[in-house]
Amino acid sequence: MEFFHSVESSVQIAIRYAILFLECTGVLILLCAAGKSAIRYVRKDPEARLTLAHGIALALEFKLGGEVLRTVTVREWSELPVLGGIVLLRVALTMLIHWEINTEEIRMSQNDDWRDVNDKDEANDAA
Repeated sequence: MEFFHSVESSVQIAIRYAILFLECTGVLILLCAAGKSAIRYVRKDPEARLTLAHGIALALEFKLGGEVLRTVTVREWSELPVLGGIVLLRVALTMLIHWEINTEEIRMSQNDDWRDVNDKDEANDAA
């Protein structure tokens, strides 16, 4: 029986470190994406918003991974609804951000198509 308690204790410690790693990684990704996006914004890059959205989405995926691991360590039933609510909220945010990314990419590709047509018209007018 002592063996099983030591194995359980070791697994609990490993899970805690994995959760900490995933959450810290999510924070670092978010900070890097924010910095990169801020630099792009200052340079008037139209993809600054998209860069930030991609970074937020990736950071949320890591944070969600930490929450999923946290469900393994739940000891009481009262903790489960709170954890479930957090997971649902993060999943909803992730889906919303991915929708926003897709919408922004479509908008940017339409703007690029319009610019290409406009550039061709100007070239034809010059000729």
